[in-house]
Amino acid sequence: MGDHAVELTIVIVLFLLVSGMGFAAARWRRAESLAHLDEWGLGGRNFGTWITWFLLGGDLYTAYTFVAVPALVFASGAIGFYAVPYTILIYPMGFLVLTRLWSVSYVHGFVTPADFVRGRFGSPTLALLIALTGIVATMPYIALQLVGIEAVLKAMGVTGHLPIVVAFLVLALYTYSSGLRAPALIAFVKDTLIYIVIIVAVIVIPYKLGGWDVVFGSAEKALSATNPNTGAPKGSLLLNANNQLQYITLALGSALALFLYPHSLTSVLAAKNRNTIKRNMSALPAYSFLLGLIALLGYMALAASQEFGVKPIVTDGKADPNTIVPVLFDKLFPDWFAGVAFAAVAIGALVPAAIMSIAAANLFSRNIYKEYLNRDATPAQEAQVSKLASLVVKVGALGVIIFINPQFAIDLQLIGGVLILQTLPTVALGLYTRWLHAWALVGGLVAGLAVGLVMLYQIPNPNNGKLHFGGSAYKLSELGIDSDKQIYVGFVAVLVNIVVAVLLTALFRALNAPELDDVTQAGDYVADRSPDSAPPAATTAGAGIAGPEA
Repeated sequence: MGDHAVELTIVIVLFLLVSGMGFAAARWRRAESLAHLDEWGLGGRNFGTWITWFLLGGDLYTAYTFVAVPALVFASGAIGFYAVPYTILIYPMGFLVLTRLWSVSYVHGFVTPADFVRGRFGSPTLALLIALTGIVATMPYIALQLVGIEAVLKAMGVTGHLPIVVAFLVLALYTYSSGLRAPALIAFVKDTLIYIVIIVAVIVIPYKLGGWDVVFGSAEKALSATNPNTGAPKGSLLLNANNQLQYITLALGSALALFLYPHSLTSVLAAKNRNTIKRNMSALPAYSFLLGLIALLGYMALAASQEFGVKPIVTDGKADPNTIVPVLFDKLFPDWFAGVAFAAVAIGALVPAAIMSIAAANLFSRNIYKEYLNRDATPAQEAQVSKLASLVVKVGALGVIIFINPQFAIDLQLIGGVLILQTLPTVALGLYTRWLHAWALVGGLVAGLAVGLVMLYQIPNPNNGKLHFGGSAYKLSELGIDSDKQIYVGFVAVLVNIVVAVLLTALFRALNAPELDDVTQAGDYVADRSPDSAPPAATTAGAGIAGPEA
């Protein structure tokens, strides 16, 4: 650890700085009381354009993104760049969908996507399934933020789980105290550090390696080497005929899933008006440009592995690919700048982890606790339950890292992405049409979840010997198609979901099945906040969402 004293000192100092900001955030834009989900969980629904931009950037582009995307490029090549187009595709779609969700949530005081589903389709069963899917998909995502921190600690020679425990204990305390205001304030520091580090990296590292032609040439040579586990090349600098379909469906499926995650929607619902959402959908592609630069670090690492001996850190006899970026910075930059880079990644874990825990806690308190355990819960009781639930969520994520192989968290997140995509017909399509019947949506959701899980179970990973849940690319030959091409599991599952929902809706319509209540009206989806007005949620607290059981 002595060789990394400067790096470690900088990381600790910056961590203490943002922790202090987290606690101070309770007094930032201070409300009369945080004992209300609108205040604690949504920051008073009063964040303007710049705050929302930093909050969404800090929420969507996580610590794991900064280590996993270049690690995938390092290991496989061009397929790792799928993250760039999907974060471009989503914003025009978000422009059409998220403004409507914000408006109807503003009018009715909805705090979670399951709140909207409960009000729109009148089915507590469907709302419960949406809430549970959101919680299950979010939990491993929180754990993966710890994987990012762990990669940085390994690069600095720090072993053991104590630093991670301390970091998440502090995170839990200031999130409990300040709610969504804490990650909103810290996001300014996190995003600024990330921008500085990446821009410097894409200038300095290629210069040290001899230029971009050397970077791409070395990367192509390294990726063309034979993978001893498969007998095929390790990857490719450009997409080939067999992975183009996988790339397209993975990018599109990931794009459709991005704003279905509860933490993404939490940041959206915290905006003060529709124009804030519109401006952010126009400005957030700046982060996609940054993500493209981050992905290029994978090619730089391949080149640096030959020139400077940059290799992933080996733990328990296995190379950890997630450490390749921290090792790259450690080898090619002076200690003080490497320390800033490590701090950026570590702080980059705190912002999304806080938002994710708040989002999962809100789903529990609003759609499980209030719906099934205490229908007469006051806003203060809801907020208190959310605070406690956020602590439980963080402890659970910490337990996954400490007591279970971190690879398990990665596998769960892989499953989580497929699961959350299955809420698309209910949440996204439900914002535009009420034609799909609630019972049919339940059937479609269950069918999509089942198909997705079965397909994921059948995928092996020859690189680590896993027979099941080894990836998300499904061979078309397994579907009876004579082709070596692969397709993203989530894309197939959501198509099955939609087809089942449509067919069952037609059946229920033919059988004259009873319609469930819809508390929303057409005008609710285009409503905006009048200047200097308080959100209706401040008084309604989402009350009045009722309807027959599905």
